[in-house]
Amino acid sequence: MVFIIAEIGINHNGDIEIAKKLIDMAKRTGCDAVKFQKRTVEKVYSKEVLDSPRESPWGTTTREQKLGLEFNKKEYDIINDYCKQVGIEWFGSAWDIDSQIFLRQYNLKYNKVASAMLTDIDFLKTVAEEKKYTFISTGMSTMDQIHKAVEVFRQYDCPFELMHSTSTYPMKLEEANIRCIETLRKEFNCKVGYSGHEDSAYIVCVIAAALGATSIERHITLSRSMYGSDHAASLEEPGLARMVRDVRHVKDIFGDGVKRVWDSEIPVMKKLRRVL
Repeated sequence: MVFIIAEIGINHNGDIEIAKKLIDMAKRTGCDAVKFQKRTVEKVYSKEVLDSPRESPWGTTTREQKLGLEFNKKEYDIINDYCKQVGIEWFGSAWDIDSQIFLRQYNLKYNKVASAMLTDIDFLKTVAEEKKYTFISTGMSTMDQIHKAVEVFRQYDCPFELMHSTSTYPMKLEEANIRCIETLRKEFNCKVGYSGHEDSAYIVCVIAAALGATSIERHITLSRSMYGSDHAASLEEPGLARMVRDVRHVKDIFGDGVKRVWDSEIPVMKKLRRVL
């Protein structure tokens, strides 16, 4: 069965109550897990970037905006307890080593390497040494860069799954290049999923499942009109529910390839075929 990840990321907009509503939404629609993003803001971004002007609900600088979108231990403790209560797995994609070490305290089942982190070898080693099943997004990456990342995980004997991705928000459908799922599977002899950033369309996810994707990750939001850069590339609940439904149908639709006459066809056959 395809493993479906509801990417909350920073679409909680710094509000734990919004985060809870998104967790509930993922659970209601049949997702297998929710994922957040964790950053140590002062390490991920330069002082020049953080000091630059940026209007947001939290202030007038990029620093205030980035800090406003970050959850800390108090919020993650709530998330950890709430996901246990609801009955859904959660994990996070760290954007620096300190954030990865922070997430270890929750004894999570999975790790995630964001596309932005795929070329940071020291970070990859920090993740791989945990030996947890890891989803590795491959947006913005060359085959050579992916080879180097895969080599780290194989050296550490850490189970992993690549995820085809195009890192634009929202992604143009003509840049989906979904056949890369087959390319990555053949090249690396591993499971390959799909992490999508298209807008409200979810047909790419269904096609990915039809091509054998073993996981699907999609950003989710309460409303695509909310403040934030990721909301436009996210699914609201009706779209998420349809995506999960249709992805789950793919396996049944493909069947086993054995030609047969179904019991349900027999009354029709008796009615429509002439007896000679």
